[in-house]
Amino acid sequence: MPRPMTDHTAFVRAHTRLCAVASVPEVRLHLADDVVALWERMSPDDGEAEVPLPYWACAWTGGVGLARFLLDHPHIVAGRTVCDVATGSGLVAIAAARAGAIGVTAADVDPYALAAVALNAVANGVRVATACGDALGGAGADHDVVLVGDAFYDAQIADRAMRFVDRAHAAGARVLVGDPGRAHLPQSRFTPIAVYDVAGTGQLEASEVTHTRVWEPVA
Repeated sequence: MPRPMTDHTAFVRAHTRLCAVASVPEVRLHLADDVVALWERMSPDDGEAEVPLPYWACAWTGGVGLARFLLDHPHIVAGRTVCDVATGSGLVAIAAARAGAIGVTAADVDPYALAAVALNAVANGVRVATACGDALGGAGADHDVVLVGDAFYDAQIADRAMRFVDRAHAAGARVLVGDPGRAHLPQSRFTPIAVYDVAGTGQLEASEVTHTRVWEPVA
C-alpha cells in the first residue's frame, strides 16, 4: 500500500531542507538532497500506479534560468499579473514576486507542489497564490505575463505546452519559456533571449553544468 501522506505540508517539511538555489541565491527553497530517492519513498509497493516524480523537490534548469532572467530584468513583470504554469517548487513564481509583480499565481496538478510553493513563498517573504489544476488546458488570457519552465521534457506534454503557449501569446500575454533545449522543445517556434550556465545539475541533467535559455514565441 502507498505510505500515508495526507498532510502534504508536513511531508514537504520532513523530507526537504531549506537552502539557497544555485545561480539564484536570492531565493531559498525546500529541496530534497536526492529527488530520485524521495520518489522511491513516495511510490507504492503493491503494484499500484506510481506517484509523479516530485518535481517540486528540486530546482530544474529551465526554471533556474527563467528565475534568474526575471530577477535580472524586473521590468518584465513589475506591476503586472503573472501566472507560473507547472510551477513545481514555485521558484519562478517567487522570482516574479520578488521582481515586483503585483499578483502571482503558481499553478500545478500536484498537491505536494502547491504545499511546497506555500512553504517556499513564506520562506522568501513573498505572496504567491496557488491554483490546483491543469493550467495547460486553459487559454492563458487571465494574466499579463505567462511563465513556463521545463514543460518540454516529454512529447505529449510538450505538444500541450506548445498549444497553450500559442493560445496565451495570441490572447496578448507575454510568454516566457525556460528550457535548456530539450529534444521536445520546438526551437524553430521560439527566439532565445537569454542564456545562463546553471551549475550543480548532475542529478537532473546530463552534466554538472547545463546551458539553459529563456525563450519567447516567434511573433
